Amino acid sequence: MKFDDFDLSPDLLDALYYMGFRDATPIQEQAIPSILAGKDLIACAQTGTGKTAAFLLPILNYIAEKKTTHTHTLILVPTRELAIQIDQQIQGFAYTLNVTSIAIYGGGDGSDWGQQKTALTRGADIIVATPGKLISHLSQGYVKFDQIETLILDEADRMLDIGFYDDIMRIVSYLPKNRQTLMFSATMPPKIKALSNQILHKPDEIALEMSKPAEGVVQSVFLTYENQKIPLAKHLIDAKPDFKSILIFTSTKKKVSEIVRGLKSKKYKVEGISSDLEQKEREEILLRFRSRETRVLIATDVLSRGIDIKDINLVVNYDVPGDAEDYVHRIGRTARAETTGEAITFVSETDMPRMHRIERLIGSEVPKSVLPDIIGNGPDWKIKNTTPREHFKKKGAFKEKRKNSGRPKQEQSSMKPSPDMEISQQPRKKTIVKAGDTNRKSDQDENQS
Repeated sequence: MKFDDFDLSPDLLDALYYMGFRDATPIQEQAIPSILAGKDLIACAQTGTGKTAAFLLPILNYIAEKKTTHTHTLILVPTRELAIQIDQQIQGFAYTLNVTSIAIYGGGDGSDWGQQKTALTRGADIIVATPGKLISHLSQGYVKFDQIETLILDEADRMLDIGFYDDIMRIVSYLPKNRQTLMFSATMPPKIKALSNQILHKPDEIALEMSKPAEGVVQSVFLTYENQKIPLAKHLIDAKPDFKSILIFTSTKKKVSEIVRGLKSKKYKVEGISSDLEQKEREEILLRFRSRETRVLIATDVLSRGIDIKDINLVVNYDVPGDAEDYVHRIGRTARAETTGEAITFVSETDMPRMHRIERLIGSEVPKSVLPDIIGNGPDWKIKNTTPREHFKKKGAFKEKRKNSGRPKQEQSSMKPSPDMEISQQPRKKTIVKAGDTNRKSDQDENQS
């Protein structure tokens, strides 16, 4: 389905065409008509599917055509990085439209607070905010949301994981009852269904395939002892000189610092990012990584969702995430927007059961690669060799999973849209590469408020 098949304004279509987008992704095909029709919506779709554009395009279209004079849309997000990213996408899409937006998030100094207060008082067409910081402004009494027409919750599951439920409900109490509410979530646990029952009215429901890695990601596993991980990471980086952008995930802030120290090199720049850094520092680090001044970035799971950094050649899971969904989100940072990428996971003896559970959830076994000779021998895979398909067939778990999934059927923008801006991230073809091949040349050169 093409974007000009939707009832979108010519100016908005011009912006999309300028950026080279004509074909909608599945989430966009299903969500845009519902949103244009004014219906409430709950959509379950993993990262990298183009869901941000799925809600931004119809909202921008409505605001531009109706020429609203009040704040029309409030978008709540779990992290400041996601707030910044969505605000930037609004500016790109709205380059040809008379639409204003403001991002409200924590971590700034007093002047930032003053600028946010001024923008909130004057009003903007779209406000993108983290719940905690928005509550701070609301408690001062100068923010009026009595004319909000659309509320959007993006990464709703993440917001609940962080503990924003009470803040969300308090913000909702400031909004008109007669509004459109849209909820987007990568997962659909019971707490998300419960929240949707509280704040949505007879919503349309969309449930795309979940917990599946993007098609273009070539996955592999190295079985390692803890003391082999730094040498292995160094070896992989040195063995892939064509990979100019490498993202390494770990589960703790302490590990970020340890890995940065272990990988320091005169040949390339290594930096770490975590919530220990000030907001400005994090933004500067991300900018250096995007521009490839920094070749290797070490990060906690805050970056695994919502942050679009194009052309990441390799994602390394330094440890196995505790949640299978987080695994999908981590490796989803590569192979975005019709590209291919590589994802390598280091699995220690204690991580093997967790990795096996992830394989069951994604429905496929991740190939186990042999460690390079220079690293030595690692532990043996100690999990019984039951393939994911056999497991689901025996236990009936796959059918039960489907059954329980909930699936029923700062001012006016001055940012010129870039042809490189991602809105449609659906990979079109799969490149088969031998797992662990260190000679392959690339096909492509969050913090709580």
